[in-house]
Amino acid sequence: MNQTRRKRRPDSSLSRLDSLSPEMLFPAKSPSLTSSRIRNIFLLLIFCFIIYIIFSYGTNFRREQISSIARSLSVFSTRRRHLLFSIAASHDSWLRRSSYVRLWYSPESTRAVVFLDRGGLESDLTLPPVIVSKDVSRFPYNFPGGLRSAIRVARVVKETVDRGDKDVRWFVFGDDDTVFFVDNLVTVLSKYDHRKWFYVGSNSEFYDQNVRYSFDMAFGGGGFAISASLAKVLAKVLDSCLMRYSHMYGSDSRIFSCVAELGVTLTHEPGFHQIDVRGNIFGLLCAHPLSPLVSLHHLDAVDPFFPKRNRTESVAHLIGAASFDSGRILQQSVCYDSLNTVTVSVVWGYAVQVYEGNKLLPDLLTLQKTFSTWRRGSGVQSNYMFSTREYPRDPCGRPLVFFLDSVGSDGTEGTWSNYNIHRVGHCHRAEAVERLERIRVLSPKLERNVEQMGLPRRQCCDISSPYNKSMVINIRQCMPDELIAMNT
Repeated sequence: MNQTRRKRRPDSSLSRLDSLSPEMLFPAKSPSLTSSRIRNIFLLLIFCFIIYIIFSYGTNFRREQISSIARSLSVFSTRRRHLLFSIAASHDSWLRRSSYVRLWYSPESTRAVVFLDRGGLESDLTLPPVIVSKDVSRFPYNFPGGLRSAIRVARVVKETVDRGDKDVRWFVFGDDDTVFFVDNLVTVLSKYDHRKWFYVGSNSEFYDQNVRYSFDMAFGGGGFAISASLAKVLAKVLDSCLMRYSHMYGSDSRIFSCVAELGVTLTHEPGFHQIDVRGNIFGLLCAHPLSPLVSLHHLDAVDPFFPKRNRTESVAHLIGAASFDSGRILQQSVCYDSLNTVTVSVVWGYAVQVYEGNKLLPDLLTLQKTFSTWRRGSGVQSNYMFSTREYPRDPCGRPLVFFLDSVGSDGTEGTWSNYNIHRVGHCHRAEAVERLERIRVLSPKLERNVEQMGLPRRQCCDISSPYNKSMVINIRQCMPDELIAMNT
């Protein structure tokens, strides 16, 4: 039987397999898969980077917050109770000058002691307790024509520290004719770490005095402060320094030399004032630096600050103003009335000067030379540590001057202060100011933290119009790009 052979149909799967290329049979890595993986890795890296940035920013932000809070709190970390004042005096001078100390010393809030050369005085609870200095006859003194009392006064530093008073961060030294503005001193010293070595003060206003002694020495009459950590070491070595520096004139030179041997230099604070000038210091007080007023010295050598008041009453009047706004006392603000071409310089708590015409700010910041040199004699030159401008001899060439009459609180965070005119001579004035008799100044309380004290900025003021017999001035912070100048 003949059988017919069926023709086998080709396997379609094999034909499809044959038609595939080697690249299709054994494909390389998928391009789409590779791109996806790279994209995912890239996104993961971006995500990690964003997390890192957020974490870093947050950490820095927290650090800045903590640092800012710490700086703000540091102003208040040092209190009045952390300062111990040590006043050097003699029995005889204390009888004359204790009234100055009574003006700034408070038995309830101020820690202070007075060192005298001998006792015999009755106790006075309104004054610091009196201590009789120890014998210093074993120490040599070789300065020709000088006073051996310089040794006793210098050793007051050691005797004060050796008392062992508790919770003292700063030892402050001055004379019995030194007036301290204690709250301002607390604010200034809050800038510094009392656990480190600091010697804080200022030199003399008179150039020749600095040449004679040192530009790097804190003059003792203006007062100086020594951190507790440095004071304890200084007290241990001071006697050896007193033996070594017998050829020096004053007590402050001996302290400066011993501190220098310990490797410490002066931290200059311009609020300490030696006042090595004589006579009328109106010009000096009217151009105080932006730093807080800390001290005034040599009060018996200068005229009373205010008319119709004696020296003690004048200082009391200034301290009374400071009790309302300690940080603003003697701070100068300048404002302009462009309509009437009038310039006004406000020295808060002391005086206001009204100038006819446009006076540029740099000129008003320069001290008016109303005072005379500390050293007397025909050959003495008037060389000072600051720029000066002449004070017109003719009263009619001077600005109108208004002295502080009264000051008070406005019930919130501000103060008002009134200033009355002090007329000298019969002068013809411009119509805008010829009838002016009183000026009232309104101002917010000036409180600067540590950071602001490091970068102080003068404040601005506005004159309220119109004015006739009375003028009202408002002190305020300057706008970011505001210039203290007359609009022309």
